[in-house]
Amino acid sequence: MAEKQHLYLVDGSSYIFRAYHRLPPLTNPEGTPVGAVYGYTTMLWKLAADLDAADGPTHLAVILDAGSISFRNDLYEHYKANRPEPPEDLVPQFPLIRDATRAFSLPCIEVPGLEADDLIATYARRAQERGWDVTIVSSDKDLMQLIGEVDTANGPARIDMLDTMKNQRIWLEEVEEKFGVRPELVGDVLALMGDAVDNVPGIYGIGPKTASKLIAEHGSLAAALDAAEGMKASKLKERLIEGRGDAELSRVLVTLKEDCDLPQPLDEMALGPVPPEPLAAFLEKHGFTSLLRRLDAGAGSPSRTTDLNPPKPSTAGTAATVSGEGNRQPLPDMPGVDHSTYETVQTLERLEAWVARARAAQAVAVDTETSALDAMRADLVGVSLALGPNDACYIPLAHGGSDMFAERPEQVPLKEAIAALKPLLEDAAVLKIFQNGKYDLNVLARHGIMVAPIDDTMVISFALDAGRGEEGVGGGHGMDELCQRHLGHTPIPFKELCGTGKKAIGFGEVPLDRATAYAAEDADVTWRLHALLKPRLAAEGGTRIYERVERPLIPVVAAMEREGIRVDRKRLAKLSEEFSHEIARLEGEIHTVAGQEFTVGSPKQLGDILFDKLGYKGGKRGKSGQYSTDVSVLEKLSAEGAPIARLVLDWRQLAKLKSTYTDALQAAINPDTGRVHTSYSLVGAQTGRLSSTDPNLQNIPIRTSIGRQIREAFVPEPGNVLLAADYSQIELRLAAHMADVPALKEAFAAGEDIHARTAQEMFGEVTRDTRARAKTINFAILYGISRWGLAGRLEVEPDEAQAMIDTYFQRFPGIQRYIHETLESVRAKGYSETLFGRKTWFPRINSKNQAERQGSERAAINAPIQGTSADIIKRAMVRMLPALAEAGLDDVRMLLQVHDELVFEMPEARVEAATPIIRQVMADAALPSVHLSVPLGVEIGSGQSWDAAH
Repeated sequence: MAEKQHLYLVDGSSYIFRAYHRLPPLTNPEGTPVGAVYGYTTMLWKLAADLDAADGPTHLAVILDAGSISFRNDLYEHYKANRPEPPEDLVPQFPLIRDATRAFSLPCIEVPGLEADDLIATYARRAQERGWDVTIVSSDKDLMQLIGEVDTANGPARIDMLDTMKNQRIWLEEVEEKFGVRPELVGDVLALMGDAVDNVPGIYGIGPKTASKLIAEHGSLAAALDAAEGMKASKLKERLIEGRGDAELSRVLVTLKEDCDLPQPLDEMALGPVPPEPLAAFLEKHGFTSLLRRLDAGAGSPSRTTDLNPPKPSTAGTAATVSGEGNRQPLPDMPGVDHSTYETVQTLERLEAWVARARAAQAVAVDTETSALDAMRADLVGVSLALGPNDACYIPLAHGGSDMFAERPEQVPLKEAIAALKPLLEDAAVLKIFQNGKYDLNVLARHGIMVAPIDDTMVISFALDAGRGEEGVGGGHGMDELCQRHLGHTPIPFKELCGTGKKAIGFGEVPLDRATAYAAEDADVTWRLHALLKPRLAAEGGTRIYERVERPLIPVVAAMEREGIRVDRKRLAKLSEEFSHEIARLEGEIHTVAGQEFTVGSPKQLGDILFDKLGYKGGKRGKSGQYSTDVSVLEKLSAEGAPIARLVLDWRQLAKLKSTYTDALQAAINPDTGRVHTSYSLVGAQTGRLSSTDPNLQNIPIRTSIGRQIREAFVPEPGNVLLAADYSQIELRLAAHMADVPALKEAFAAGEDIHARTAQEMFGEVTRDTRARAKTINFAILYGISRWGLAGRLEVEPDEAQAMIDTYFQRFPGIQRYIHETLESVRAKGYSETLFGRKTWFPRINSKNQAERQGSERAAINAPIQGTSADIIKRAMVRMLPALAEAGLDDVRMLLQVHDELVFEMPEARVEAATPIIRQVMADAALPSVHLSVPLGVEIGSGQSWDAAH
């Protein structure tokens, strides 16, 4: 019997945009942007490698969009009208991506007037009619209409999809889970819900859930629309009747064209050996030398007979990068991830063998598996180690389920494992490599293991690429993002092992073979990322910020998290009760003013009350059709004399403070320590500032009476006090130094009120009003504020605001020069830099999109100042405890870092001795690396609560 034919159709357009956003900007030796080209090439190479290792295709083609206009624009002129123009640096890469496809000797198919989806649909149906199986490599929801199986003269033939980002096959079950209907009805659901991306209208007010329910109940779009007349009076009935025409038009727009004239026969898509010459010429032309070496090694084509290992898209070899990025070093080739090589360590003998190997290697990647995300409450379930690519193991410690009668697999007893691992993990001669190691450090510290020395791939990535990464976990520096971006590999998803929702299981209940594949892969990937990223620090100027600021900070922040801070539960409970009464009172007043009861927390209901019932002017509807009721709208209405607006603002603040703090803090008290342990993200803000979560302790209002009441609930242990040390106006001081502004430097040196000095310089007098305006201007200018932004803050006309900006620059010309020079530098190099060498990247600084460009410009103006401020307080944190210990003050504990402030707990008798040391460490934190021309002022207070310490 002939071999079953299997056609793979690659949605090339989705690959292009994923590749563009996945990698930093790169240029080839001719200066042409090639970042997306390189990413696309490696993604196509990896796809071929993965398919060749599995039951791969017999035929393959890449399908592309020929342009942005198709026959659907003749049916509906606004089709895809909302889509922005492609980024300026991506446009010249489109033809090169076509060249890349042809360099692999793969068919690259596009037809003007047709979308790639239509070509894919037609090829898929033609192949299915011939009895071929078809896999569409995409995650596009429109293409899910094609999924299914038919009987042909040559046997059953199925069409499925492959989402390479999630490494997931999409079949009938996945479609039904997503849409609630079978594939043949997906188009009906899409017609009802519409598509904002493609500007398919759908029916206004009907979302995915309602659309799925209607089609599932009635069986088709036509039946659902016909049934509307018989429905009970409701908004839904009105929308279905009024929007029928839009839904029917949308059904035509989302219908895939399955009868296109095809430019290339199916048989010409057969895969075979790839001639190496065209591929080599392409790689050489664009400077992709690491891929060229792989090709020379015999692993260079998507052939059924070729053994491919995925290349590493972390570097374009010697391809020239954007100005200022630094020269990438040639990186070692690595084999693809192979789960079958991992070992499950179930005996002490094997564990000791791995420990001995790790000590001999003097470097080991480490990861822990636990029962929870909270490091202070999680149980240790297992540990994984890696000594090289595919050289990894998993040591299960608490597997076997939660049932005491459940059969437990053979595993090393926890105490014996800890005793074996502790000498290795504390050995000063062995580097321990982590990804987000702060979590692992805290888990292991609770078992008496103080890990050192360490490297952290997440923090290394942040030191190199802050601002470059995609949105997501860890700000683009989480393991999944780094693995996909740099290794071209998608790790096993956690939910694939443990599930989600009510059916979720703990990691200890996962069978050992699957647990080993997942856990050992994490350590393996961490080792690979370290091998790829660590050499870049020296090559790209990241060593200074990583080694002197970020790396030594990791154990310091971990220790702060373990310390936690005590809160007064009774005080919080009392505040919650008081807030509840006040919230109820405000709600009653709001209902009285509105003339009816409604849900105050519902933006839709509030908008209808404000603009439809009460008739206030200025209401604007968003894309969802409801009025905007955000804080700027309410503040504007309040200023115009609408009493309900101020009442709602007060209600919102109290409701948020109650849910976020007075209620949540009680729930966050650790039952074992009696303290609240926040978690700090080392990569949470691209300028380098730490961010606090679970709970967030950085957004408690500072100057309001309510905020002070919440801070009163943060208290020391009996016999102790809290001490707060706060940098005074550090960003203005740094601006005075970095912009070289004599008047501001003189004022700081003399200890003057800087806002009063600015008021005198700008307005010729110091009054309460001019000082307040000067204070607003001082900070706003450093954030690149526009005339309209400043006008809004000061409640003046834009022309008056512009006149103030002009006056400010006349009085302090150094500030204007700093802004100009900073923007010119960032536009040229792509990044800003702090005084300590921290880079923050701004990939959209030269965007043609005005909003993107101006947003990047505002952030770029402030980033060197805010980033330098972050660097300074981090340096102070690293030096603080050693300085206190040297003075015999080991019982002074550092608990919190909130913006420019450090909070300590100590015996009351230690305050007098600790205060000058804390002040000196903070004031001298920039030295010896940077000598500032202004002093760093530090304000210190202490008391029986956090609020009293101010």
